[in-house]
Amino acid sequence: MSDESQIRDTVQTYFECMYESSADKVHAAFHPNAKITGYLEDGLHEMSVDDFAGFVTAQQPSPKEKGDSDRIDIVSMVIAGNTAAVQVRDDYLGMTFLDSLNLLKSDDQWTIYNKLFHVES
Repeated sequence: MSDESQIRDTVQTYFECMYESSADKVHAAFHPNAKITGYLEDGLHEMSVDDFAGFVTAQQPSPKEKGDSDRIDIVSMVIAGNTAAVQVRDDYLGMTFLDSLNLLKSDDQWTIYNKLFHVES
């Protein structure tokens, strides 16, 4: 499987972790040392992978169970050796996000090492 296909699969798992409120998929998509950072209405949020897993699993019923939009669009992707930068636009919890995902290939597996998020609407 090509690097681009593997990255697309990781991005899909990332979206599914939120859409299905799945801690297992959070841990599958993210590197253990990853950071998730961005601004919401109440200010700056900085999370570890475990913090983010707790946040997404707390969304009950899951967005999938509620029938929320399952939109995720890859806006751009740049692969440079064992690193990649991917921008995605997705709908989550009634908001549209523009997420900047930095991925790292380690042991032949692509994982998200850093996520910066911006709420567009």
